[in-house]
Amino acid sequence: MRLHGKRALVTGGSDGIGLAISEAFAREGADVLIVGRDAGKLEAARRTLIASSKDGSTVETLSADLSTSAGIDAVAAHVKQGRPLDVLVNNAGVAFLVPFESVTEEQFQQSFALNVTAAFFLTQRLLPHLTAAASVINISSYFASKMIPKRPSSLYSLSKGALNSLTKSLAFELGPRGIRVNAIAPGTVDTAMRRKSIVNLPAEAQAELKAYVERSYPLGRIGQTSDLAGIAVYLACDEAAWTSGGIFAIDGGYTAG
Repeated sequence: MRLHGKRALVTGGSDGIGLAISEAFAREGADVLIVGRDAGKLEAARRTLIASSKDGSTVETLSADLSTSAGIDAVAAHVKQGRPLDVLVNNAGVAFLVPFESVTEEQFQQSFALNVTAAFFLTQRLLPHLTAAASVINISSYFASKMIPKRPSSLYSLSKGALNSLTKSLAFELGPRGIRVNAIAPGTVDTAMRRKSIVNLPAEAQAELKAYVERSYPLGRIGQTSDLAGIAVYLACDEAAWTSGGIFAIDGGYTAG
């Protein structure tokens, strides 16, 4: 078990990519704390993780809104009650895929609050509680560097580009402390958030998007949440002791072209 004895925190860990990563951590022997806003989803996720966890591993949940200072404070206070963190996964996020001319100030603020500000200040607040060889993993997106026709992403791309910059700068700043910082940039993954983001598109646009994805991914399909688990485990474990500052494209080859 590559994560035996490690304590890991995953934000947005109650579903989608965050839950898949949390399950993989639990299978590898980590003690896992997942943070989310929906208490019902957290409880369902807790049961799933308990089924995946190895003997002796623990599973904790915490309901908190990381788009607020109070939510970040609550997470920091909870973490302080236990032993230091070995792994922090900043996964919580929101995607407003709306045309540039239609983006509202409220959407802009919400996007940055969860996609950027939460990762920045949660990492900052937890810094005193990270072990000397801790791993910070930010969940970015291919949208930071490559777009899809007819799928407007100015706001989402902006926020994920900022997260990539934060990843690289923190790798430099925290490296002397032994803390590694990397990002995973998934391609299109079948999650509830993705389905929600396209449900309001016109039927024609949805059909065009589906056709584009099928012909554009070299591996011929979009991703599943489980496709992200392996790279997350690697970045969290001691095998990645000299891996920092990377933005890892896990996208079926989409950004290779």
